[in-house]
Amino acid sequence: MLKIGVTGGIGVGKTIVCRMFDVLGIPVYDADTRAKWVMQYDQALKRELQEAFGEETYTPQGQLNRTYLASVVFNNQERLNQLNALVHPHVGTDFERWAAANASAPYLIKEAALMFESESWRQLDEIIVVSAPLDVRLKRLLKRDTHRTEADIKAIIAKQLSEEEKIARAQHVVYNDEKQLIIPQVLALHQEFLSKG
Repeated sequence: MLKIGVTGGIGVGKTIVCRMFDVLGIPVYDADTRAKWVMQYDQALKRELQEAFGEETYTPQGQLNRTYLASVVFNNQERLNQLNALVHPHVGTDFERWAAANASAPYLIKEAALMFESESWRQLDEIIVVSAPLDVRLKRLLKRDTHRTEADIKAIIAKQLSEEEKIARAQHVVYNDEKQLIIPQVLALHQEFLSKG
């Protein structure tokens, strides 16, 4: 089973690329969405998070208290690293279960913003980086995330692995720069992955 990762910085268009693979009938695992699910429903992880960050990590009704957790890890790299070190292994296990359940597919896609940072690339055979110039990303994000300022977006980008580093570590690049069409790029990759399956 060929497992392909899709990654890239905020605002590059990972989701639209993954939607194209989904339309082609390829199962897509969204690591960010699944991480939220795992944090809510994985009992072992819930215990680990409460031990690390306190009982307030979950409401009395058992819901993840995102506001509290964000306030603890925001601007505290050590605590953020601690959170990621707890969550990422559980997401990795969740991905393996999901991959086994989708074993009949020609290949699988895993979308994750922090693929290299979380070491989840190690579960995958090949990596696609979606790339876009900074000015294009800023324009997209200011339109999409109206609650964020340009300074907020640049701060997020500064915390992520550089685009150059991601491209250097990947086997494929999809350019979403508003100059090159992305559908032909995705279709070419799809054919390549089918031929390897």
